[in-house]
Amino acid sequence: MPYAIERGDVAGAVVAVVKNGEVIFSKGYGFADVKEHKPVDPERTMFRPGSISKLFTWTAVMQLVEQGKLDLDHDVNEYLDFKIPPRSDGPITLRNILTHTPGFEEQIKALIVSDPKQLVPLKVYAEQKTPVRIFKAGSTPAYSNYATALAGYIVERVSGQSFDDYLDAHLFKPLEMSHATFRQPLPAALAADMSKGYALASQPAKPYEIVVAAPAGSLAASGVDMAHFMIAHLEGGEYHGARILGAETLKMMHETPTDMIPPLNRMMLGFYEQNYNGHRIISHGGDTVYMHSYLHLLLDDHVGLFVSLNSQGREGAAGAIRGALFDDFLGRYFPAAPDASSVDAKTAAEHAKLMAGYYESSRRAETSFMSIGNFASPFKLSVDKDGFLTASSFKGRNGAARRYREVAPFVWRDVDSGWRLAAKVVDGHVQRFSIDEVSPFTVYEPVRWWRSPSWFLPAVEVSFAALLLTTVLWPVAALVRRRNNLKLDLVGRDERGRVLSRVAAVAVTLVSLGWLWLFTALSSRTAMLGPGLDPWLFLLHLLSILGYVGGAIVLVWAAAIAWTGKRSWAGKVWTSVLAVSAVVMLWMAWVYHLTSFTSRY
Repeated sequence: MPYAIERGDVAGAVVAVVKNGEVIFSKGYGFADVKEHKPVDPERTMFRPGSISKLFTWTAVMQLVEQGKLDLDHDVNEYLDFKIPPRSDGPITLRNILTHTPGFEEQIKALIVSDPKQLVPLKVYAEQKTPVRIFKAGSTPAYSNYATALAGYIVERVSGQSFDDYLDAHLFKPLEMSHATFRQPLPAALAADMSKGYALASQPAKPYEIVVAAPAGSLAASGVDMAHFMIAHLEGGEYHGARILGAETLKMMHETPTDMIPPLNRMMLGFYEQNYNGHRIISHGGDTVYMHSYLHLLLDDHVGLFVSLNSQGREGAAGAIRGALFDDFLGRYFPAAPDASSVDAKTAAEHAKLMAGYYESSRRAETSFMSIGNFASPFKLSVDKDGFLTASSFKGRNGAARRYREVAPFVWRDVDSGWRLAAKVVDGHVQRFSIDEVSPFTVYEPVRWWRSPSWFLPAVEVSFAALLLTTVLWPVAALVRRRNNLKLDLVGRDERGRVLSRVAAVAVTLVSLGWLWLFTALSSRTAMLGPGLDPWLFLLHLLSILGYVGGAIVLVWAAAIAWTGKRSWAGKVWTSVLAVSAVVMLWMAWVYHLTSFTSRY
């Protein structure tokens, strides 16, 4: 750990290990505050475990289920004072929420902010930020922060206490978690023990992160306090004689699987499997912008491992460190022989060829401009020279793409880590696939043909290049003609068509550059994803209507004029190229909602 965090430019970390009801190891590494050279104290220094917060929310839900106040299979609208919009294929249940199958699209606007004034009451968030449902409830795992916030609001409604008060009384107090809170901003009594958050340890600290969907990720806690929580879940629901759940309820929470793509890891009620080396493990990861954590429970071994890092680190080092720690911890203390099974070469080649292609994640934006991320960064499975499946999106700790060897029909195993990839195939067609690390809450489905990057991505690239080239060369050509006293032999409709085609090309190019600038800025400045972006989004949507729709109409008209007029063959062909390019760009804008005027994303 000391070498890893220094090499990764990570400021500090904490690791806690429990076994048989006791904390057997807890240690801080590096600094909680680099400027003040304040070391990490595993008992007092508080980290932001991000989505590991959900385990507390879901434990609270199960407490109320145990008391008969909630039913996992009832329509959640029964517990709300507003209505989740209905779908014809059925309602959402708490079981759907606990298994990440409510069917909501991904929504990230103002999820994490730095200004406490942007934090809204839980009721307001739950009622006003409901995402669109893009899947039938129960059919498709698609991770949802909103759904967990909704569960937290249900806890608040049914218990009669605020969510924070409920957790203080029913979880933090019995678990003796004196350095833990969901409250935002951080209570003054705990502020001195809060670790700073960093992009890089070599850069200044960042502001305290406010998670607006609080039940989904606002926890701040020390490593040792998280160890208390692990002990309760490993030892039948008790910590030092204080019970938070009955043994049967705990078993239900830990051992009720939602099986999507066998034999991959499955979602339980709140926890998800991360089985490794033949050991039954339930886990949850968590990320804010700057802090990155993981919690693992080896149920049959009564062992728990928690790690949290307070920096992104160079090239995302924090994620690699926590993954490597888990792999090496299991490799050292719970080793297993490598899987030597395989599939015959002919079958493996046929199956790999069938799998090759483009896919999109079930955890995605679908109805807003953010859906273009599915197009710009698609998931592609390829077959390498040895017949192994590879995906550039899935990398090993060395940064290289993982290589998966088929070990059973439509089940592949990474040759280095042992993690699996598997697919559901029906009548010779791939329905979906996933990988062990994310299969409980995310699957990948083939991209529909009409927006497949296999043809759409090169079409957009060529179209944009043609329009950009015209935008650049139009004034250059005009200057050359002026300097050499040359004139085009065009008049009337032919000249108007030529000029308007150039104007339209410039319009499409400029609005495309505007979107490109926005997405580039958002990739490095997530703080922009909030209400302050709305006026600029409105402007871009308006310009998209004018540019993409108007540009396509004008260029199709200009192409028709060129072919019926006196334009040269080169002029006719190039104007036609521009017309096709504008139609392609319009199709992109329509498919990915660049003309939608929605500010919900």
